Amino acid sequence: MTAVRERLRRAAGDVFGWAELRDEQVAAMEQVLAGRDVFVVLPTGAGKSAVYQVPGVLLDGLVVVVSPLIALQRDQVAALRENGAPTAALVNSAQSEVDNDATWEAVARGEVRYLFVSPEQLAKPEVSDRLGEPALFVVDEAHCVSAWGHDFRPDYLRLEAAVARVGRPPVLALTATAGATVREDVISHLGMRDPVVVAVGFDRPNLSLAVRGFVEDDDKRRAVLDWVRDAGKPGLVYVATRKDARRYAEELAARGVNAEPFHAGMKAAERERVQDAFMRGRVDVVVATSAFGMGIDKPDVRFVAHASAPGSLDAYYQEIGRAGRDGEPARAVLFYRPQDLGLQRFLHSRHVDRDALAGLAEAVRDHPGLRVTELAREVGESRRKVTSGVNLLERVGAVQAAKARFRLVVEPGEAADLAVEEAQRLHRLDRSRIEVLRAYAETRACRRRHLLGYFGEVLERACGNCDTCESGEAGTGVSANPEYPAQSRVHHREFGSGTVVQSEADRLTVLFEEVGYKTLSLEAVHAADALGRHPEG
Repeated sequence: MTAVRERLRRAAGDVFGWAELRDEQVAAMEQVLAGRDVFVVLPTGAGKSAVYQVPGVLLDGLVVVVSPLIALQRDQVAALRENGAPTAALVNSAQSEVDNDATWEAVARGEVRYLFVSPEQLAKPEVSDRLGEPALFVVDEAHCVSAWGHDFRPDYLRLEAAVARVGRPPVLALTATAGATVREDVISHLGMRDPVVVAVGFDRPNLSLAVRGFVEDDDKRRAVLDWVRDAGKPGLVYVATRKDARRYAEELAARGVNAEPFHAGMKAAERERVQDAFMRGRVDVVVATSAFGMGIDKPDVRFVAHASAPGSLDAYYQEIGRAGRDGEPARAVLFYRPQDLGLQRFLHSRHVDRDALAGLAEAVRDHPGLRVTELAREVGESRRKVTSGVNLLERVGAVQAAKARFRLVVEPGEAADLAVEEAQRLHRLDRSRIEVLRAYAETRACRRRHLLGYFGEVLERACGNCDTCESGEAGTGVSANPEYPAQSRVHHREFGSGTVVQSEADRLTVLFEEVGYKTLSLEAVHAADALGRHPEG
């Protein structure tokens, strides 16, 4: 054993009481201590947090952890304190100014080792100034950079600038789910330099996968209620809307199930009560929108049921990963109605305001050197909207940033046109992810093989623990089409260049640069002679 590994294992045992570390954890920790940028993909429950916690004991300086949700930050701080680790603290908008000031004073005295902040906090210049030069910059739940950064939480896309403002320490990105495209997106937006990628297989063999199809919404609703009533508890039911969260919870309660709703429209105290009750076993089923679950580490969840299709296969994998963390059998069931995908398309539709982008570009031109908050004041828009606009302008090279200050390098009209075109491309990509989910729901091949294939992992034989395998249907599906294997580069006559992300005997799922994901019938492709191997691939 190397001296570094011995130090890491000793710190894990002496400080945290962990007798063993997994090989992949140690491999990532070594690279962190060596000062490399590291991208870690480990399955849910595999100990991602340890990758920064243990090196944090040995590093000389502050470990900044960017964490997306206040509840998750609190849980992470509480876990560190319970383990007797060096001081952990957090700064966020939910705390009083007195508490935040006390934390900053402790940081200034060198009494804090792990500091948890949100992307929005890091966007404030005074926060960066107070951080000094940290020893390590950690982005937890790093897939959010890709999933949320374009519009929903635009400050995620400003993390690269935040890293630069604090002296460009090594960056550690952690996630449980990142297909090749998401991984590339995160690495690019964080500005990671030649990162070491430590990734462990996505397969969760104890998790049974199934899809149940419906035509009528009422039939699907009754099936969800009956299935959840009879399923082993505890469990999670994911729905698309707040209204459905309330309705399903009420109807389950009427069937004798101890169920509670959870959604972002509830007061923070009520959400905290439901989450705490679920964690402590006082609630058997939580019916939730996607607002619930990130960072929830409850080992004995026996099922995750989706009453509505999520927005992407990435989100689906993340959510079903909350079942069976104890290694015991658990079930993941998608109650699927093709018409429901129309709701996801609606939820992913966004209006791009060219005039607002042009006005923002003019403000940058007329007032070079302003920060985001100052620009928002100048144009009379919300800080979030201006951050999203600046991100787009910067993405297309129309705006350049230095130390969080901006200058325009093309004319405002051209800048707006470029930004609108890019926004439309991103929206096509977001919406096309729904088609990948459709392919998963409607595949006749082994469902696990299909899911893992999306994440670039090849399952050599049918899994035997999904509905298509159990019905014998998967036996008719060949694992891949040898003409167009996964990750091969292709060119389509209409859609342009792309990368095969899923290959089956009769169909391909391809990520095209300009139009997003498309599922193609090989019979149709061959009949029209529409697809060929790309010269570079």
